[in-house]
Amino acid sequence: MPQAIDTLIHARWIVPVIPEQKVYENCSLAVHDGKILALLPTAEASARYTPQREVNLERHALIPGLINSHNHTPMALLRGYADDRPLMEWLEQHIWPAEQQWLHPEFIADGSRLAVAEMLRSGTTTFADQYFFPEATALVARETGIRAQIAFPVLDFPTPWSRDGEDALQKGLALRDSYRSHERIGVVFAPHAPYTVGDTTLEKIAVYAAEAQIPVQMHLHETAGEVERALAETGERPTERLQRLGLLGPQTLCVHMTAVNERDIDLLQQSGAHVAHCPRSNLKLASGFCPTARLLEAGINVALGTDGAASNNSQDLFAEANSAALLAKAVSGDAAALPAHQALAMATIHGARALGIDGVTGSLEPGKSADLVAIDLGGLEQQPLHDPVSQLIYTACGHNVTDVWVTGKPLLVERQLQTLNEAEVIQRARMWRDRMAGLG
Repeated sequence: MPQAIDTLIHARWIVPVIPEQKVYENCSLAVHDGKILALLPTAEASARYTPQREVNLERHALIPGLINSHNHTPMALLRGYADDRPLMEWLEQHIWPAEQQWLHPEFIADGSRLAVAEMLRSGTTTFADQYFFPEATALVARETGIRAQIAFPVLDFPTPWSRDGEDALQKGLALRDSYRSHERIGVVFAPHAPYTVGDTTLEKIAVYAAEAQIPVQMHLHETAGEVERALAETGERPTERLQRLGLLGPQTLCVHMTAVNERDIDLLQQSGAHVAHCPRSNLKLASGFCPTARLLEAGINVALGTDGAASNNSQDLFAEANSAALLAKAVSGDAAALPAHQALAMATIHGARALGIDGVTGSLEPGKSADLVAIDLGGLEQQPLHDPVSQLIYTACGHNVTDVWVTGKPLLVERQLQTLNEAEVIQRARMWRDRMAGLG
C-alpha cells in the first residue's frame, strides 16, 4: 500500500549536489515532515507514495536551496546610495554617517524584509547576516520562514546598537539564548574586522566560541591596504593575529580574503577555517580578487556571499556564482578553474559547511531539511539546453526561480511570495528612500 506523505515533487532534472557531479532526469523528491524522504525515478515514486500535494516541474531543475554565507541584510535600503567609491571613502564618508542617522529597529526590519523577499525570489533559502539590531533581522527571518544565521556585530567603539565590544557581547549572547532551540535561526559571533576590534575583545570571543562551540565570522583581508596597515602597526598579518589569539579554527568564517599570500593559505589550511567569497561586492569596491581556485586546491572550504546590497547591488546568488566562476578562470589563468558543478557546490553545500549546518541543509540527501529551489529552464535564454548545471551558472538564473521551499514549506509559489506582501515591501522601501532624500 502506498505511503502517505506531505509532498511529491516531479522534476525534469534534479541536481542533488551530493553525490557530486550528478544530474538525475525525470525523477522525483519525496518530502515528509519537513525533510527529504527519498529521491527516486518518477514512476517508482508515484507507485510508492500518496502525497497530500503533488508538484509537476516538467521544464525545471530542482536543486538545494542556495546559501548566502555573508550579507548585511538590512542594507538593502541603502542600495545605490553611494555608488562608485573606494571602500574606505564609501564607508567613512557615506555609509557610516547614514547609519548613524537612520539606523533603528524599524529601518532594520523593513530592510530585512526587502532583502529576504529578493533572496527568496532568486533562490536563497539560508542567509548569514552581520548587521546592527540583529534581533530585528532575526524576527523577520522567524516570521518569513527563511533559514538564517544571525551574526551579531562586535566593535570596540560606539555603534547605533551597542556602546562598546562588551555591551555588544552581552546583547548578542542574550539574543543567542532566546533562539537557542529554534529550528531555523542560529546566533553567532561577528567581530567586525581586525581594525575595529582589539585583542582583549577577540580573546573573549575566542574563549566563548570554544567553550560553547559557537561559530565566528569576521571581515578579514578585505583589501591589501588592510593587511599593509596591520603589518605596519603590529608586524603581523591579520590571519597570524587571529591564530595567535586562538580565533582561527574550523568554526571561523573569514569573509572576503582578497589579499592572500602563501602564509595565509597555510594558516587557513592548517586551521580548517572557511572563506566567504563575495566577488561582485569586491569587484564593485575594487577591493581585490580572492584566489578561489588556489584556496580550493589547498582543500579550503570556500562559500559564496553577496555582501550587502549597498555594495553589490544585488542579492542574487546565481549571479554571484556566475561571477565567481568567471573570476576564478581569469585570476588563475586557467579556463578549467571552478567549473559549473563546483560553483553550484560553493553556493550550496560549501555554504552549509561554512555555517556549520551541513548536516541539516546544502544538498538533496534523505534526512536533510527540504530546503529546495525550482528553476525554469524552458525559456528562450536557456536554449538549447545541453547541460542544465551549465545553464544554472553561466546564464545567471535567479530571475528563473519559480518555487522555493524551506523545511518543506512553500515560501515562493510560481514567483509569488507566500509569507511577504510584495507591494507592501516595495512601498516601505520607497518611503525610506523619500525620508533619506528629505522628501518625507
